[in-house]
Amino acid sequence: MSEPLLHVSDLSIRYSKRREVTTALRDVSFSLGKEIVTIIGPSGSGKSSLLHTLAGIIRPSKGTLQLSGVPLSPRTHQIALVPQQYGLFPWKTVRESIHLPAALGKRIVSSDLQEEILTTLSLTDLLDRYPSELSGGQCQRVALARAFIMKPDLLLLDEAFSALDVATASRSRQLFLELWQRYPTPTLCVTHSPVEATTLSERTLLIGGKPGTLLADHRGATSSILEEELRHLDEVI
Repeated sequence: MSEPLLHVSDLSIRYSKRREVTTALRDVSFSLGKEIVTIIGPSGSGKSSLLHTLAGIIRPSKGTLQLSGVPLSPRTHQIALVPQQYGLFPWKTVRESIHLPAALGKRIVSSDLQEEILTTLSLTDLLDRYPSELSGGQCQRVALARAFIMKPDLLLLDEAFSALDVATASRSRQLFLELWQRYPTPTLCVTHSPVEATTLSERTLLIGGKPGTLLADHRGATSSILEEELRHLDEVI
């Protein structure tokens, strides 16, 4: 187990909509080192809200977030979020999409880093194409390349492989893991699949309930154990 870098303490998230207050997460605490940790739980349990809060999109109503000893913030840290639908602009080529975060941050991307990432993800021949000319798996690899080229301090994947067919998702996960081994960074990956959770990581956080709370922090759990826990939560709901 690596030394903890990300610390989430007593995190609660509340929304106000039409004068009604909804609590998405309540008193969630965990730490994360230079490792991949997956997150599973029923729909509506606050998994995506957690990632969006860590990415700086949602403001927490309570709790503290720290990375490497300082408050977590997009102004201080490089935070990469890979959403379920990849987040690619239809009017930008693969080349432009990959370089966009660095361009916005006015950062120089190492040519060696770029070449290795593009080669690993088999994107070298696709740089001048637009998203409409790509398959789902190719779009997903572009989103991953964009994230890794940022050299993020924190990597967040929100159901990043769920829109792909079984074979394509399996290959994409394999490529992701190969790239992650070369550029390890604290990574949280939300997934609805216990099989995917155990494929990507040996550690899985189980979030459930309404509002969502951290029910378990599993290390080495099998997919069947996670499946049974999810089934039980669905029955309770």
